Amino acid sequence: MQEIVSLPPNKKIYFASDFHFGIPDYETSLQREKKVCNWLDEIRKDAFQIYLLGDLFDAWMEYKRVVPKGFVRFLGKLAELSDAGIEIQVFTGNHDLWMHGYFEKELNIKVFKTIKTMTIHNKKFLIGHGDGLSKHEKKYKLMKGVIQHPFSQFLYRQLHPNVGIGIADYFSRLGPKHKYLEVKLKPFEQEYQWQFATEYLQKEKIDYFIFGHRHLSYDTQLNTTSRLINLGDWISLDTFAEFDGNDLLLKKWK
Repeated sequence: MQEIVSLPPNKKIYFASDFHFGIPDYETSLQREKKVCNWLDEIRKDAFQIYLLGDLFDAWMEYKRVVPKGFVRFLGKLAELSDAGIEIQVFTGNHDLWMHGYFEKELNIKVFKTIKTMTIHNKKFLIGHGDGLSKHEKKYKLMKGVIQHPFSQFLYRQLHPNVGIGIADYFSRLGPKHKYLEVKLKPFEQEYQWQFATEYLQKEKIDYFIFGHRHLSYDTQLNTTSRLINLGDWISLDTFAEFDGNDLLLKKWK
């Protein structure tokens, strides 16, 4: 059954993505973490729900009794907001795929590993990290399927956490987005998220498609009623989306 959310008066829903805590070094990541925590402090006054759409960490892997060291300010802030009654939902990204119960147990936060549709205040949303959506991403989807397979994860967990997390951290830094090269928006018909959204609209009406992953901040009209929003990142853009029940706005944190 599809989730239906009723937004109370004077409350808002917030969306953010791609914090990538852990890169490029400890000091820079720490400053970014403090900045995100300041943002969370600011929005708590009117936040009804907060959706975090993946790649919160640059390399996150949960073992049975071990999670990556660090990020205590961010995790503590999530616990504080969750304990205060603000519902938080997290979607895994391609850098933090291996979430297996820690957020649910310790923070009372729901974790989703696939896209999700819901109705919020009579508006239809489809949200997720935004990777591997298009039928044209065949190689990527194959690789992701292997990484997500329970047997692959079982084998990997036989490595000592220092080794396993170290390998994951090394490979996470190889992409152009993590070498701080400029990420450019392609013509929309070549963008996989745009392809997915336009194809999806042929079978179901969606008011807002909201994704992360691309490290680009944009809001584009797909047709007279549907919009595609990419949340950008907090490495260089510091952007997020805010829904007040009437409209969704893409904003930049001060």
